[in-house]
Amino acid sequence: MEMMSVVLDVPEGCQLILGQSHFIKTVEDLYEALVSSAPGIKFGVAFCEASGRALVRYDGSDPDATSLARDFAQKLGGGHCFVIVLIGSFPINVLNRIKNVEEVVSILCATSNTVTVVIADNGKGRGILGVIDGVSPSGVESEEDKRERHEFLRKIGYKR
Repeated sequence: MEMMSVVLDVPEGCQLILGQSHFIKTVEDLYEALVSSAPGIKFGVAFCEASGRALVRYDGSDPDATSLARDFAQKLGGGHCFVIVLIGSFPINVLNRIKNVEEVVSILCATSNTVTVVIADNGKGRGILGVIDGVSPSGVESEEDKRERHEFLRKIGYKR
C-alpha cells in the first residue's frame, strides 16, 4: 500500500468542505441541501464513486466552484469522498444541513485554508486517512487576542 499526500489550495474567497458519503444520490441531495440553506448560494459539489462506473459525479450553482470541486475530487480520487466549494459564503451556514443528508457519513474538514489530505492507495482504490488543515498553533492567545476575537465575532454578526 502506498501513502501519499494531496494538497488542495483553496483560492481566496472560497471555502472547502471535504467529507465522506456512500451513494450515487449524494450529489443531488447535497445540491438540494445547499440551495435550500441560502438563496443564491454559489457552490460546486463533486463526489467520487467507489464502484460501478467509478466516475466523479458533480453539479453546482456556480461554474467556477463546480469546476474546482470536480478538479479537487479528481485529484483526491478517494472512494466515496465528496468535495464542496463555496464562494462568498461560509461552512457554518450550511454544515448542519450537510450533516443531515442521509448519505453523509462524516465531515473531514470545513475551511478556507490550504488542506493536505493524507491518502492510502492499495492499487485498486484510494481512501482518505485524514487531513491537515492549515498550520500548527504559534502559541496561546493573550487577553488582547481574546478581546480581538470577541470584537471580530460581533463585528461580522455571529455574536451579540
